[in-house]
Amino acid sequence: MAKIVVDAMSGDNGSPIVVEAIKDFKKQYPNVELVVCGKQEELESIKDLAEIIDARDVVPMDAGALQVLRMKGSSMMTAIRYAKENGCDAVVSCGSTGGFLSASTITFKMIPGIKRAALCTGFPTKIKGKKLTVLDCGANNENSAEELVQFALMGRCYAQAVYGIENPQTYLLCNGSEEEKGAPEVKEAHQILKENNFPGFMGNVEGRDVFEGQVDVLVCGGFAGNVFLKTCEGVAKWMGSMVKDAFKRSLWAKLGYIHVRKGMKDMSETMDYKTIGGAMLLGINGIAVKAHGNADAYNFFHALRVANQLSEMQIVEKIKKGLEDEGH
Repeated sequence: MAKIVVDAMSGDNGSPIVVEAIKDFKKQYPNVELVVCGKQEELESIKDLAEIIDARDVVPMDAGALQVLRMKGSSMMTAIRYAKENGCDAVVSCGSTGGFLSASTITFKMIPGIKRAALCTGFPTKIKGKKLTVLDCGANNENSAEELVQFALMGRCYAQAVYGIENPQTYLLCNGSEEEKGAPEVKEAHQILKENNFPGFMGNVEGRDVFEGQVDVLVCGGFAGNVFLKTCEGVAKWMGSMVKDAFKRSLWAKLGYIHVRKGMKDMSETMDYKTIGGAMLLGINGIAVKAHGNADAYNFFHALRVANQLSEMQIVEKIKKGLEDEGH
């Protein structure tokens, strides 16, 4: 039975969405233990569903690692520290990304053999229900070829654990599909993965082909991954806005929507990012799940679900075993 620690205060929408998410989560996962850190009076309605730890300070969304570490009475640091000291299975927050990830890394330490942690998340693809694993999404600004190879290993473990893909197809994000394309570290990582017969390694893929459905794990450096992530979010938001505007232009357009609304509903469900539940920091000696900063209750529910799933699938142990098998 998993035990998950929750930072209830640090997101844009505060504790109300966390409270609502926990109520829904406990209905589906009654046996999972929850420890919730935040202002006690705001968590009164879930005192029968979770252990409450009073934590008065709230970490600002723009807080960095040092500021978070100094805020020992904050809900975020209380949650991270409690999870570490009590051997809990996971910690979940929708607070400051940099602060949460840095504090989690310092507290839990790295898995022996892992050179850099990577922020890993899922993306929808054109195939309804099929998700794509992407890492690193921004935990690092620069990465070496060896680190990219380790990201491939961790991404493979994540795709197997979370999405149940037995043999994930792994690609390197590149400016061309040819083997000789890419930045120096990408070309070197390609050679290492190819020469070592990395399971499921398929070579390079361009950004425009990523969402076709054949890519299970997309490996990239943190800088490129973060640009990729935010560009995709921006394009999706822009396209959604354009579609809405198109159907509002005239009475005929509104009538036309009646005939295509089922297709629009299917498209919306296919592109729904909220079920992904945020991102996990892979490579540390624990499970730290970062939900979206502006998460609503539905999104935070899925962050809790992913944390529980990662715990059940023993993702940290799988990464350690993968390293041993690779001779690290």
